[in-house]
Amino acid sequence: MSVPPSTLIPSADRWGPFAEGLDPAERCARLRTLRSIVHLLIGPRAGQLRALLKEAESDAAVLPAALKALDALAPLDRRRVLASYAAIERPSPEVRR
Repeated sequence: MSVPPSTLIPSADRWGPFAEGLDPAERCARLRTLRSIVHLLIGPRAGQLRALLKEAESDAAVLPAALKALDALAPLDRRRVLASYAAIERPSPEVRR
């Protein structure tokens, strides 16, 4: 019996595409959002991370490696990626008319 990839991820790191119990389509959408942010903010310096995020779209077993690559980014790059992802995924306040 194989171990679900999410159990290999510490509970503090189970956010966004690394969260437990996501529908595969939702996980894929979150991975693509994160990969786009990484591409736009870091570019070629994050080639390995981008490749792992893309691979994780079809193979959830890659999620721990993708998280490890994200955590290995330079501190400023990592902070920018996390802040941008949080801003995009933050629930929108209701629009007042």
